[in-house]
Amino acid sequence: MEEVTRLVAERPLVIFSKTHCCICHSIKTLFREFGANPTVHELDQIQRGREIEQALSSLGRDPTVPAVYVGGELVGGANEVMSLHLNRTLISWLIRVNAIWV
Repeated sequence: MEEVTRLVAERPLVIFSKTHCCICHSIKTLFREFGANPTVHELDQIQRGREIEQALSSLGRDPTVPAVYVGGELVGGANEVMSLHLNRTLISWLIRVNAIWV
């Protein structure tokens, strides 16, 4: 859990992902289309990926990826990200935490 907390505190937009996950790919693409440069941790490619995935699971993330953090706060997965986008609050949140600029 400490590792997750440390990683999400370092950048305004952090995504925990897996390289083979098509939903993860879609979420990363969405943020990049907004002009964001998310910090992406591919859990199937990093050393402590299994531990981080277990920590995300203990936070109630099921499935564990994608797990999106904005400004250090857990947004959630694809459903939550898309809900924020559709109700037009996601971009303003990204601007507020300096993940994108206008």
